[in-house]
Amino acid sequence: MSGGIEQYIGIEQDLGTHTFSAEEIIAFATKYDPQRFHVDPEAARKSNFGALCASGWHTTAVWMRLNVDDTKSQVQKAIARGEKPPQFGPSPGFENLKWLKPVYAGDTIRFTRTLKRIRALQSRQGWSMMQMSSAAYNQNGDKVLEFDSAALIALPD
Repeated sequence: MSGGIEQYIGIEQDLGTHTFSAEEIIAFATKYDPQRFHVDPEAARKSNFGALCASGWHTTAVWMRLNVDDTKSQVQKAIARGEKPPQFGPSPGFENLKWLKPVYAGDTIRFTRTLKRIRALQSRQGWSMMQMSSAAYNQNGDKVLEFDSAALIALPD
């Protein structure tokens, strides 16, 4: 985070990729979103999707995992450079969540996050609010997921 977090405003950060297997799609959906096109390959073929596809919640949960892993990595890199890293706090939520295209078994999805702005909070001394937009793209470059979110951050002095 050398040079301050402001240097990242407007830059799309690549969080990594994930390939969704049929087994993983079925396991997640069986537990959390048991709709026929997520849990039954034959029923999915007969659905409007035409094949087994991941729950949007599954796709969003993978984004969260990669986001947390990236944040931890950035903190570790700052410490390795001898810098005091920011302290990341909770998120007050997200909005504008859209699942734009299905994520099919075998798809490899690339996840991103873009810092849009950061502002100091008058109600919490030492804390700021980061506003971000996030997205995910399939192996063909088609956007499959997008949303806006915010998170608290305490920047080092």
